[in-house]
Amino acid sequence: MQTILTINGGSSSLKCTLFKTASHEETPIYQFKLGNILGEPRITLSDSSGNKITPPTIDISHVPKNERHKAALRTVLNWLEEHAPHLRLTAFGHRVVHGGELFTAPVLIDSPTMTALEAFIPLAPLHQPYNLLLIEACQALKPDLPQVACFDTTFHVGQPAVERHYAIPRKYTKEGIHRYGFHGLSYEYIQKTLKRLSTEASLAKTIVCHLGAGASMCAIHQGKSIASTMGFTAVDGLPMGTRCGNIDPGVLLYLQRHHHMDTDALEKLIYQESGWLGVSGLSSDMLTLHQAHTPEAEEAIDMLAYRIALELGRLSAAMEGLEQIVFTGGVGENDANLRQRVLKRSQWLGAIIDDAANEASLSVINAAASKVVIRVIPTNEEAMIAHHVTEVIGA
Repeated sequence: MQTILTINGGSSSLKCTLFKTASHEETPIYQFKLGNILGEPRITLSDSSGNKITPPTIDISHVPKNERHKAALRTVLNWLEEHAPHLRLTAFGHRVVHGGELFTAPVLIDSPTMTALEAFIPLAPLHQPYNLLLIEACQALKPDLPQVACFDTTFHVGQPAVERHYAIPRKYTKEGIHRYGFHGLSYEYIQKTLKRLSTEASLAKTIVCHLGAGASMCAIHQGKSIASTMGFTAVDGLPMGTRCGNIDPGVLLYLQRHHHMDTDALEKLIYQESGWLGVSGLSSDMLTLHQAHTPEAEEAIDMLAYRIALELGRLSAAMEGLEQIVFTGGVGENDANLRQRVLKRSQWLGAIIDDAANEASLSVINAAASKVVIRVIPTNEEAMIAHHVTEVIGA
């Protein structure tokens, strides 16, 4: 049986899903989730039905940090070879955060592609280095297998220039300094799911809220990305777990001049020390904030809800209307309290929540009187990656 292993790597995490391929259909078999790779690693393993399986032991504390993603991936591959020898691995599929101007569709990875992708590291410093590190690890561990890169930026290609461009001298815009948008694989999966529901759902003026430690929103009309909250980098837009989101550039100039912060210090501030963590002074985990019951934690939660509500207005303006809202991502799918806070601020848009349906996290949570359909749809970036790998290599 031919299989594809999808790889979705973060700075200290790794998600791998094994898919079987048949007649251009991809079906998950096993899913590995590895967290805290740079600290004390933890791993979970589940089968196609979501049932937990005893995971492999992972002990990489002795491994240098720059080698730990490779060691974690080796643990996954060793388990598959031992417990599923009948499954023939035929390709790897990777989530790559930034594709820049060059990559507007999934591509087969080769040496020139890697060189081009390395140039985008400054645009996605939290993710791009680890995406590429895992590609290199696959090359070292399974050099004969093809690898396909799937980009978070691809879905947003084709946004109108009035959304895409900044009000800066045109020479910089031509250089590629403009809004790119991210979480494209998630938005693509949601759009595919809406299409399965109905033609009407897939063509509606929709805002998808991808909410997690990394969070963004996207206005989608007739299946196309019209506008999004993230811009040139994945730090823009909503306040996130540790990222500040939208901020007056003058604040950074002020910190540079009056607090003598250099580029590295500013980067650390806006990517790693801000967002929910910075406001709460406690945690970048939303569940922890809900349980804290401190004024600072409450402010962090309410600030996120407020900014999401503001962006619902802006993105509705971009589409000149709103017919559907979709919540997805780890927080969007599971945090009924946050959804309630957002939608209570959004009734002027015609979005009226059904509190009981929301508390139960049903697939549709709008009240009968709502003029806007409100859905909760789990996302699956790995499924989109596997689908694209099948398209590229013809598995």
